[in-house]
Amino acid sequence: MIELAPERIAEAAGARVVRAEEGGEPHPRRAEADSRRARPGDLFFGLRGERTDGGRFAAEVLRAGAWGAVVSPETSADAAAAGRGWVFESEDPLRSLQDLAREWRRALGARVVGVTGSTGKTSVKDITRALLPWRVHASPENFNTEVGLPLAVLGAEPGTEVLVLEMAMRGMGQIAELCAIAEPDVGAITNVGPVHLELLGTIEAIAEAKAEILQGLGPEGRAVVPADAEALEPHLGDELPTITFGPGGDVFAREVERREGATVALIVTPAGEARFELPFTEEHNLTNALAAVAIGVALGAEPAAMVPRAASISFSRLRGERLQLPGDIALVNDCYNANPISMRAALKNLATLPARRHVAVLGGMAELGPEGPAYHREIGALARGLGIGPVIGVGELARDYAPDEWAPDPQAAVEVADGLLESGDAVLVKGSRSVGLEAFTEGLRARRGGGGADA
Repeated sequence: MIELAPERIAEAAGARVVRAEEGGEPHPRRAEADSRRARPGDLFFGLRGERTDGGRFAAEVLRAGAWGAVVSPETSADAAAAGRGWVFESEDPLRSLQDLAREWRRALGARVVGVTGSTGKTSVKDITRALLPWRVHASPENFNTEVGLPLAVLGAEPGTEVLVLEMAMRGMGQIAELCAIAEPDVGAITNVGPVHLELLGTIEAIAEAKAEILQGLGPEGRAVVPADAEALEPHLGDELPTITFGPGGDVFAREVERREGATVALIVTPAGEARFELPFTEEHNLTNALAAVAIGVALGAEPAAMVPRAASISFSRLRGERLQLPGDIALVNDCYNANPISMRAALKNLATLPARRHVAVLGGMAELGPEGPAYHREIGALARGLGIGPVIGVGELARDYAPDEWAPDPQAAVEVADGLLESGDAVLVKGSRSVGLEAFTEGLRARRGGGGADA
């Protein structure tokens, strides 16, 4: 529930009331920008797109029970003609969405954590949400853009004590834009690596873009960064309180023991140490957990208060999902996205799994610029060095892995994999989002007779 009066919504959004609804609910339940997902009680934002003005769907959404709509001047008359709900007219509905989110963030009075990084930001967000010993609201899935982040903020319920918000970066200025909305108290950078090189050109430029989250902190802000991120050093001043994580950092793990489906580690922090039992075995997720613990310490949480919450850690869909297929085939569905850092981590984890063979279905890694083929060759060589094979490449970029088998698309890859997989295999599915490898996983499960989550 967004407990702001309609008049305050109009003022915060820089909009004018075109139609008022008397006698209805005093507040909207949540905000939505996709008419297909809008529900009764929602405040719908009709955003202008490349092909159409979302305000064209406002009347339909209002007739279906939406609380109100924020639309452009070109569509406000049609929206008002629906005959129900609040209708607000804005010259820029996207700006109105962002400005209203900032107003709600301030009204909540919650502390805000911004999480960005080349890889791992969704997993760090997921772990942080579970570990923090307060009433926490976090970005759903990957609501991390100029549209998704304000929707995530407006989804926070009254009484929320901490907001954990994921922040995506595709160019200079984007993180700064998101920080202007979220006004973070803690800025966490998971890592800096060769992601979006096609757009920014160098690792130093990527670090500069990520470091916008540090400039976006308030006067009492704190930074959480990896201990080994040399590219961030020019952006870390002595005046900014900073907690580092990982080997050699302020927050690190020792006495690490991996058991059936779990990692037990003594995590040492400036606020004390505690033994955590974490419901995963991947080395990269232990690093993600260290980042989350560091965030908790930055907010004032004691490690012991986070320990009992570790059992509730769960990850967003398509990120390291463990599936079991008939024929004793284990599948790691990690196909949400890929870059050289996350691909290395996923392959190294695959190689540790107990299996007859370790099979990799790899889509290409996008946005790596002129060095893309070299990065793909490096990953292919790593897979072979780890004893992984066969490797099935999917899509044009994946030819540079020098795979054992190649398929032009996920559907064709299903045919290839179905003829190769044998009982006892462990299979990694990973590639950039543009490859759409979730279609491969769905197709293989259908071909093999389904399969449920690995308990």
